[in-house]
Amino acid sequence: MKRKIYDKLLQWKNERNGTTALLIEGARRIGKSYTAVEFAQNEYDSYILIDFSKAPARVKSWFDDYLEDVDTLLQNIQLHYKKTLTPRKSLIIFDEVQKCPRAREAIKTLVTDGRFDYLETGSLISIKKNVEDIVIPSEEEGLDMHPMDFEEFLWAMGNDVLMPYIRKQFEKQQPMGDFHRDAMHYFRQYMIVGGMPQAVAEYVQTKDFNKVDAIKRQILRLYKNDIKKYAGSATARVEAIYDAIPGQLQKHEKKFTLSALKDEARMREYDSAFFWLDDARIANLCYNTTAPNIGLQLNEDRASLKCYFCDTGLLISMAFNARGIVSQEIYQKLMFDKLEINEGMLVENIVAQMLKATDKRLFFYNNYDKGDAENRMEIDFLIQKETVTSRHNISPVEVKSSTNYTLTSIKKCIEKYRNHLSTPYVLHSKDLEIKDGLVFLPLYMTPLL
Repeated sequence: MKRKIYDKLLQWKNERNGTTALLIEGARRIGKSYTAVEFAQNEYDSYILIDFSKAPARVKSWFDDYLEDVDTLLQNIQLHYKKTLTPRKSLIIFDEVQKCPRAREAIKTLVTDGRFDYLETGSLISIKKNVEDIVIPSEEEGLDMHPMDFEEFLWAMGNDVLMPYIRKQFEKQQPMGDFHRDAMHYFRQYMIVGGMPQAVAEYVQTKDFNKVDAIKRQILRLYKNDIKKYAGSATARVEAIYDAIPGQLQKHEKKFTLSALKDEARMREYDSAFFWLDDARIANLCYNTTAPNIGLQLNEDRASLKCYFCDTGLLISMAFNARGIVSQEIYQKLMFDKLEINEGMLVENIVAQMLKATDKRLFFYNNYDKGDAENRMEIDFLIQKETVTSRHNISPVEVKSSTNYTLTSIKKCIEKYRNHLSTPYVLHSKDLEIKDGLVFLPLYMTPLL
């Protein structure tokens, strides 16, 4: 499937010319290995894939035994994998490199040698177990990979023309008109199926939601097994947070309430567990900022956060798990907005997912002032401009899942912080509209913010 990260790999190859290695990091089953191999096949004369989840012990031992003898190390790799590599025209892929930390450490020596290009892929890269005994090479560049975004989903569905039109209308600030309904139909499919490549491929081929759900449940079991295997002393706390995500997002106020895990729980007990889920790319953490102005990170309150799931399709399979599978009927009702639930958790999660796919850090603003109702407000997301051109740097974003809603918080925010705010947005299921100083956008325009 066509992925946008491919263009970034090509840019790295052409610009770096072997002076750095590239590490693709992301959650399990998002297509890292597939993309790396496709890139190697298309852009190099030859390549070797070393999958450290399957590589024999002797291959792993070479990175200890021959690190000072690069000629022997590279010769052994070519002999074992029965492939001849050509200097400056070949690529070596270290797949699942977290399973062989010494190979990752060897990148410094191999890049300095300069014969070949090196691409690494991995999950759970930065957890303590995988880095505690090695020096992270400065010659390694990092690149985050996410589940498929909305445009990639459209490509998989065979539609290459809709997103360019959506982008054009967004830039002109004009409604979609006759094509809004089509775009929302695709968007609901994307929200329900999610962005995991296996699930998308199954949906494209069969349109069978039961088969899609079976794939998603397999991925969820994989994540749970990873927690048990790699979270160490934090396993119980990580599992508790993981299992609580759907219930926490179902609340009207989606800020994570630690007391739901244990009476009198404190963030200092659970912060490492949240960070583990973030490092594993299983969760997208969204932090409260104490003031919506320039420097959101400077005002970050790490004791107050929202915890979204990495993929909304997976979240649906977690949340609607009667008898271990989400029925075709439930999926159909979700598709046509006929399920009698508050869809707020799904819509807000997909917005967080789409913002994260554009490499944005997630922030929200919550002020519960008991003494002054005018100061009491909650803004779902705050988006900071990439370049600071003036004080007007922050866009408040409200997410609305229903057609009937109020705008009390965002209006209070504009009134109080207008000197710091850029364009305020409301994301909803209707078409684009500009009214009363607010820009109302259809949900599928989220990636363009």
